[in-house]
Amino acid sequence: MNTFIDTHSHIDMEEFQENFSEMLDKCKEVGVEKVIIPGVNVEDTKRIIDLIDKYDNLYALVGLHPEEASKWNDESLDYFREVSKHKKVLGIGEIGLDYYWDKGNIELQREVLIKQIELAKEINKPIVIHDRDAHMDTMRILKETNAKEVGVVLHCFSGSVEFLNECINEGFYISLGGVVTFKNAHKPKEIAKAVPLDRLFLETDAPYMTPVPYRGTTNYPYYIPLIAQQIAELRGITVEEVAKVTTENALRFFNIL
Repeated sequence: MNTFIDTHSHIDMEEFQENFSEMLDKCKEVGVEKVIIPGVNVEDTKRIIDLIDKYDNLYALVGLHPEEASKWNDESLDYFREVSKHKKVLGIGEIGLDYYWDKGNIELQREVLIKQIELAKEINKPIVIHDRDAHMDTMRILKETNAKEVGVVLHCFSGSVEFLNECINEGFYISLGGVVTFKNAHKPKEIAKAVPLDRLFLETDAPYMTPVPYRGTTNYPYYIPLIAQQIAELRGITVEEVAKVTTENALRFFNIL
């Protein structure tokens, strides 16, 4: 059986809790052996830590999502610094810039991103970036802070092939999800074909971005094989190769032993 890692899945959210163990059983049935749960704020992170303590195959990221930037304070920084010492906290994320929903706090978003990159460098753990409609500023800040020192992945990549090439030149990794299965998602399909396989991760971003044929319903980490299959078809390679390389990439990047 192929093995997979869902590198970005919000399964700490309420809609997953009722049948949580059953969901993890389904993951194992299709070869999704590990799931990484990203943090978005302090409150959710506490719930995520409880989950990774309870289940061997779950791991965490910690950080403040750009939509939560107004919640940032010194206590947030202290909390993330302390909890990042947990052996199953793999990095700082998801952090970044989001200019789609709110352009009124752009400067604050940038400040919070820089402070969290500094934290990642302090603790020497990699960074998972949320970048929506903010490619130029995201790249500028990542370069200015030399974030590549600790490793950078752009989750749910939404840029052009040109931006992809700039990211690859910087040494960044790219994570793709269910959008590559959407019929009219021309740009993500181009990215899936163009990204070097040794820089690629798989993710669901559950409960969002559900792949075809389940689009419009809740997403689950056990849908990862559908994403891998689509990428394999686009690239003209086997799903086994996609599974093997993306799993190896994630294990190495996140230093999962």
